[in-house]
Amino acid sequence: MTLTVYGASLSPFVRKVRVFLAEKGQDYTLEQVNIFPPPDWFAEISPLKRIPVLRDDSVGADATLPDSSAICGYLERKFPAPTLYPAEAFACGKALWYEEYADSDLAGSIGMGVFRPMVVNRLMGREPDKAAAEKTNAEKLPVNFAWLEKEIGTRDFLCGGAFSIADISVATHFVNYAHAGFAPDAAAFPNLSRYLKAILARPAFAACIAEETALLKKFGL
Repeated sequence: MTLTVYGASLSPFVRKVRVFLAEKGQDYTLEQVNIFPPPDWFAEISPLKRIPVLRDDSVGADATLPDSSAICGYLERKFPAPTLYPAEAFACGKALWYEEYADSDLAGSIGMGVFRPMVVNRLMGREPDKAAAEKTNAEKLPVNFAWLEKEIGTRDFLCGGAFSIADISVATHFVNYAHAGFAPDAAAFPNLSRYLKAILARPAFAACIAEETALLKKFGL
């Protein structure tokens, strides 16, 4: 197998790359890397010490690429079918914007504001910080959810009329939100709830979710 993904299963960015590869029908090896703290060798392939990193042995033994967005862009060029970036120029630009929004603002709200205090704390032997999570749920996430509710509307996919990197990038964070024990209020955000139910039921996402749920149960979460 020529492709290796370095990272932790519960990372939304690792999941983003794994779902991308699964949608492309590509096999890979997942090598778990704990970045709390990262091993010394990892800094050599990830200068920012972040996951994931992709290694492609078909290019060369030292062919590594960090950052989920860079990895997905590379994989799209290497494995062009099925396409996961819209062909039309403006739709592709929108997809890249949704990816950036998810990787930055949504990741901050869900990842740092909810998943870390509720799940990562427990994995590291600390008590969950429910107050911090509830504060994020009350003050930050309603803004994110309301914007996504409007953007999605009655559509099945965020842009280009087909499943794309935009959908992968946004939905992966809601897996972590669910792992923390939360979900958007279906009454308040019906479009977002409908959309997420369909996207996360796709086999590529469902396989990751099942694997991660079993892992969390193993740790008593």
